[in-house]
Amino acid sequence: MCRILSSPSSEASPKVGGMSTLETFDAHAAALTQVVDAVSDWSAPSPCEGWAASDVTDHIVDTQRDFLTEQGVAPGDRPTGDPAAVWRAHSAVVDSLMSDPAVAETKYEGYFGPTTIGETLSLFYGFDLIVHRWDIATASGQVASFSEAEIDALELAVTGFGEALYAEG
Repeated sequence: MCRILSSPSSEASPKVGGMSTLETFDAHAAALTQVVDAVSDWSAPSPCEGWAASDVTDHIVDTQRDFLTEQGVAPGDRPTGDPAAVWRAHSAVVDSLMSDPAVAETKYEGYFGPTTIGETLSLFYGFDLIVHRWDIATASGQVASFSEAEIDALELAVTGFGEALYAEG
């Protein structure tokens, strides 16, 4: 099973590579969308033990929806259809929510301390988008390389997660 943590470090900057939280999330989501749109066999096994490519996509969508709901933000009904359609519809909802400063700037007490919904979506779930883009690409025979900005984002996240990265769950 693929590992998930609950939020980014409060030490992390809300800007990655000079981009806002919305721009950062959108960049990661756009890269994932390119991979998702090229998948032809959603039942192909992924590098996440026991998960097919479709399971990884479900994980991405469902964990983001769960997080938003836990923060009192209603993402609406879960999209239906093939995994690519579900991802695109979900991504559009998150983009709309993140575009609202009242949502993106909402503060809460995260796993690593005070943070905002926008920072969590951008940094923690951005990490998830980068890593799981590779999982889906690998499952579907695509090549997914990481840009320098993505490597920087991964390094920032891993540093912020510290030992929690290796925790169960």
